[in-house]
Amino acid sequence: MLGILLYCRPGFENDCANEIQAKASELEVFGYIKTLKNSGFVLYHCYDSTQVEALSEQINFAQLIFARQMIVAVALLEDLPADDRITPILDITRNLPMAGDVYVECPEGDETKPLLTFCRKFTVPFRQALKKHNNLTNKENLKKRRIHVCFMDYETAYVGYSLPKNRSELHMGITRLRFPNEAPSRSTLKLDEAFQTFLTKEEQEARAHSGLRAVDLGACPGGWTYQLVRRGMFVSCVDNGAMADSLMETGQVTHFMEDGFKFEPERKNIHWLVCDMIEKPKRVAKLMAQWLIDGWCKEAIFNLKLPMKQRYQEATDDLKLLTDMIEEAGFNYELQAKHLYHDREEITVHVRLTDKVYGPL
Repeated sequence: MLGILLYCRPGFENDCANEIQAKASELEVFGYIKTLKNSGFVLYHCYDSTQVEALSEQINFAQLIFARQMIVAVALLEDLPADDRITPILDITRNLPMAGDVYVECPEGDETKPLLTFCRKFTVPFRQALKKHNNLTNKENLKKRRIHVCFMDYETAYVGYSLPKNRSELHMGITRLRFPNEAPSRSTLKLDEAFQTFLTKEEQEARAHSGLRAVDLGACPGGWTYQLVRRGMFVSCVDNGAMADSLMETGQVTHFMEDGFKFEPERKNIHWLVCDMIEKPKRVAKLMAQWLIDGWCKEAIFNLKLPMKQRYQEATDDLKLLTDMIEEAGFNYELQAKHLYHDREEITVHVRLTDKVYGPL
């Protein structure tokens, strides 16, 4: 086995590499990184190849910030013949346990779009070949491993697999969303993706349903508010700018022309706090923690704007500041942070308090 293959947004390879290096070191698994600038992937080579699968089991994919997918890379095939790419790949997969699904992929990027079209066409005959050789179940089975073939170009591909319940179930790890024409800004896709990433369908039905109250800090013109309104929530929008008329006409929105850092809700029955303010990330992290600690909201989804350099370090520092405040107040919590597909120079964080274990220190 080669190592751990991770997909990421092009341009964020160093951040993804720093993160996997840190996680592996914590588990005392050592290796080196292979990647290329703007390639959209990172490969962590383990010095001891026998540690690769154990490492993929011990790292919690849901807690990785910059990785879209995590794959155990078994082999790198080069010089694949144009007239028969399937046979060399089958030679690798026949030594793997029965899989429940297969993804043929390539790293994200404008230059790989033609390659992605090839991957789609390649999938059908490859899936049929896997079934013929008893390497793939007849029906999709998400409880089993998934085979991944990641083409770097038409002649080069990584072959590997991902583990059930410790991977993204999405092709290339990407959430594909269609922009709703009635939404006032494209930022609406960030919150839509966040709900789908951080909450299961059942959790959304239980905790993001009609009738709940929400606050949107830095709401103008209403991209994030739109997602709350369409779910039937009543939203207090806080921003000195104007909100979209279409949202105000719903009767579900109250606009407060105030500073988001000074606003205090009159009623403390807020379930969701959301925030996409362009502000220093540590300042936002502190604000989110204080709302939760004070009991002003039950859950929060917010963006942390990151600098151009040392983004992983900034993200870990900001999240530690947030969690330190929550722990010092005596609460347990659940937290996830992801560099979502629709994010740019930011990460999206979801946090909620679960219970209070002791009084303030």
